[in-house]
Amino acid sequence: MHDQFIEYVYLILIILALVMVANKLQLAYPIVLVLGGLAVSFFSIFSNVTINPDLIFFIFLPPLLYESAWQVSWKDFWRWRRVIMSFAFLVVIINACVVAYFSVLIIPDFTLALGFLLGGIVSPPDAISSATIMRRLKVPRSLLSLGEGESLLNDASSLIVFRFALLAILTGQFYFKEAAGNFFLVVVMGVLIGLLVALIFYGIHRWLPTTPSIEIVLTLITPYCMYYFAEYFHFSGVLAIVCGGLFLSSKRNKILTYASRIQGVNVWGSLVFVMNGLVFLLIGLQLPSIVEQLGDTKLSEAIFYGLAISFVLIIVRVLCALGASWFSHWVSRFITVADANPGWRLPLIFGWAGMRGVVSLAAALSIPLLTNEGQPFPYRNLILFITFIVILVTLVFQGLTLPWLIKRVHMVDKFATMTEHEQEILIQKKILQYSIQHLEKKYEEDGAKDNQLNDLLEKLRIELRLFNQTLEETDPTEEHPYKSYQYTYLQLLEHQRELLDRINLKAEFDEELVRKYHSLIDIEEFKVREKMLQEHQ
Repeated sequence: MHDQFIEYVYLILIILALVMVANKLQLAYPIVLVLGGLAVSFFSIFSNVTINPDLIFFIFLPPLLYESAWQVSWKDFWRWRRVIMSFAFLVVIINACVVAYFSVLIIPDFTLALGFLLGGIVSPPDAISSATIMRRLKVPRSLLSLGEGESLLNDASSLIVFRFALLAILTGQFYFKEAAGNFFLVVVMGVLIGLLVALIFYGIHRWLPTTPSIEIVLTLITPYCMYYFAEYFHFSGVLAIVCGGLFLSSKRNKILTYASRIQGVNVWGSLVFVMNGLVFLLIGLQLPSIVEQLGDTKLSEAIFYGLAISFVLIIVRVLCALGASWFSHWVSRFITVADANPGWRLPLIFGWAGMRGVVSLAAALSIPLLTNEGQPFPYRNLILFITFIVILVTLVFQGLTLPWLIKRVHMVDKFATMTEHEQEILIQKKILQYSIQHLEKKYEEDGAKDNQLNDLLEKLRIELRLFNQTLEETDPTEEHPYKSYQYTYLQLLEHQRELLDRINLKAEFDEELVRKYHSLIDIEEFKVREKMLQEHQ
């Protein structure tokens, strides 16, 4: 146990080094981590580090999916709901069918049931990898919303296909009508259980005497409860997390205090970063053990099968994306759609952004070693190897070529009426104007002016005046007055820190209170530097 813990400490240090390399090379870190894992796998010290499917599904998957659900814009999710639902369910099933028949065609003695099992494993783009890479590339908001929404739901549909195919192989029987009924039951009950657990935690946050620490711990426990109770009754734990997470994220300002929201962002940011890093590094580390388990299948043949299926998956997804664009244009004659004329650029990028990830590998690893009759599970090791090749090809090849493709097609977000910087300027201006109007109205109602309120009003007016100056065109060779104000304020904050350090040397002052004011200064610096960053974008 002690040695295993030390191994994971080493892995985290390797993750930090590889992420710094990725930042230096300006690459999405999942790609560098997978390749780094491949390189590290040849060192004997990490030869026994393997992925436990139960560990991935129960330890890693719930918090990562839950965090993704909190990041998704419900407004954008609802806007693109038809496209998201079609790719999360219909396109996954189409991919599974194509993989099933194609694998039977190229792999000798491969049955259709095994083909559907493989299709269910490799069909869904990964919620973690695709969202991480697209955020890094700063793609149009509409594309990111589509990718995040689809990747949240498609794991559920693929795992259901996987579950039914596995049952058919183990029992030797498959009844389509019964399977279709169970499919909808698994989906509906997974959603209901997720919402029920979410309502319970909503009540705990709202009506029990919690503290910021308790609330953050509750957010960490919530996805595990959703997943466990749904899977305990053999329903979709993934859909439970996604639906419950979307509900609670829409109520975040009601159930969490300001302190919980500030602290929670830091806690979740660090946790997800480490978990993401471990997941992608572990993918790369699996290569030696997977190759060793190939058995009678030649390595060259296995690589060919993996590359061929990867190619088919990429082509089918791109064709589905372009087909969905044509269908949206046609159906817009009869119903209102989010985009009546999607064109080919956004669908092409969306189709190319279908990277696979750890959920596929964990599903392949969860295939039992033996059938119900005690015989070795047919083609288990080959399925595992093909899955690894599909993940490697889609993540590395598509991930590396996606930035190039985005530049080549010259994609423009036609739904963005303003740039992100312009939106931020307008939001900040509206906040200041509303605040001044509110205070002026309060003066009129109270009939008397309070000195402190008057100072606050003057401060807001000065800030608005300085802010408006940044919107005016000035000589770029001259330093803008507001920039000078920002730099001076940052210097002032640094002097305040030095003063606090001197105060802390005196015995009569409590160090905990001094740290409190250090934190307040940090928040002020964060606000100023965020504004400076926005102006440089």
